[in-house]
Amino acid sequence: MSDKSSQLGEFGFAGDDRVVPFQVEDLDVRGRAVQLGPLLNTILDRHDYPPAVARLLAEAMALTVLIGTSLKFEGKFVVQTKSDGPVDLLVCDFATPENVRAYARFDEERLTQSLAEGKSSPTDLLGKGVLAFTIDQGNYMQPYQGIVPLDGSSLEDIAGFYFRQSEQIPTRVRLAVAELFDRDEAGKPRHTWRAGGLIAQFLPEAPERMHQGDLPGGDGDDSQYDRPEDDNWAEARMLVETIDGDELTDPQIGAERLLFRLFHERGVRVYEPQPVHDRCSCSRDKIKGVLKGFSAEEIAASEEDGAVSVTCEFCSTTYRYEVDELTPA
Repeated sequence: MSDKSSQLGEFGFAGDDRVVPFQVEDLDVRGRAVQLGPLLNTILDRHDYPPAVARLLAEAMALTVLIGTSLKFEGKFVVQTKSDGPVDLLVCDFATPENVRAYARFDEERLTQSLAEGKSSPTDLLGKGVLAFTIDQGNYMQPYQGIVPLDGSSLEDIAGFYFRQSEQIPTRVRLAVAELFDRDEAGKPRHTWRAGGLIAQFLPEAPERMHQGDLPGGDGDDSQYDRPEDDNWAEARMLVETIDGDELTDPQIGAERLLFRLFHERGVRVYEPQPVHDRCSCSRDKIKGVLKGFSAEEIAASEEDGAVSVTCEFCSTTYRYEVDELTPA
């Protein structure tokens, strides 16, 4: 290994907020890994969420960028939970090729009560509901949505189940979130968030090798799923399952070192990292277009001091419109 901390051999580390695609040819596995830092903190600090809510949203953001950066078309990928728990909504919106935004909705009173009772797990906070994955390729294509129940499983397990069920691709997802407490350059206490994730998928050239022993068949013929899983995938899956949460979030390890730790005996190829950015798609013109579709009565009901104000749930930007701007001439 090079004596330069920023390099592994001749390869420069991607660092934070950059998704690293990888391939393990010997195991027929492809995937992506990421560590989120500044982007994550910018979004969470903007909303000042309680730590329990911030942790949930951070994990969902890591999952969203792992999947969203794999899209090969211009469009959006959205991960959204809708449930009956204290945190009843999480939304992470990825616009290709690199823009992400996110927000959470929660009931402060119910959240406080749940935490006071020691009910702080994702299952407790989200409750029962659904997790939806939506792919939107634009105005001329019908959006595709896959829905998976929130059944008490972890977000990474639910995501893996989605790919096995909807895409018929053996998939293993690992996600982690960490809080860091240190001091800044001036010696003042500092609190930051980090999130990390890795997705690995078994994509052999021969499709018959992709059977999965834990997935029942949809046509009533379960015979193909009685066979054990492919040896290559079994090895890759077990290696991915050895990942410790700290390895996913530790900036001193990074995505490339983690991949080397996992697959060095088989050989792992990493590709050009893809940056992701905190960029909201809202605009004054877009919101004005929505408001101009409101009736005069609805505008009047929203008016305050001669104007209508709208705040974006994602980026917290407030747009103010005079009533005359929104009514027909």
